[in-house]
Amino acid sequence: MSVSSALAVRQATMSDVDQMLEIINHYAQQGLMLPRTKLSVCEHLQSFIVAHDGEKVVGVAGLHILWEDLAEIRSLAIAEGTKGLGVGKQLVLYLVDQCRGLGIKRTLSLTYQKEFFEKCGFKVVAKEALPQKVWKDCINCSKLPMCDEIAMIREI
Repeated sequence: MSVSSALAVRQATMSDVDQMLEIINHYAQQGLMLPRTKLSVCEHLQSFIVAHDGEKVVGVAGLHILWEDLAEIRSLAIAEGTKGLGVGKQLVLYLVDQCRGLGIKRTLSLTYQKEFFEKCGFKVVAKEALPQKVWKDCINCSKLPMCDEIAMIREI
């Protein structure tokens, strides 16, 4: 699948939710990211953006503010067939710009895609350096005792 020149990034809407869930949970089933429920996506819809090509959602990402100087990029997922076309980078840069506009100085990602995030300007950090994240979200995660995700930060 190719992405047309009509590709754009925008705020997610309720009409995007089912497509967003399909993309996110495709990777969650492979153990590559945490699953999301429809309720969770609907409750946090204002924090999600989508990349779309006409009516088709080809990428999704969320921004979750953790503290006055730290936000996390979450649920970054690209539809099969559109990987390698710059959709993920476009979503990340959009969220970095949102952080900049909000006055947030650091953006975090917990990821298995180290090389991708390095290309987007992120650097690996120790998870222990992120107490806001660990105590806010990770404490309830089933992966906590054996978390194998890589913590990465981009200074803004």
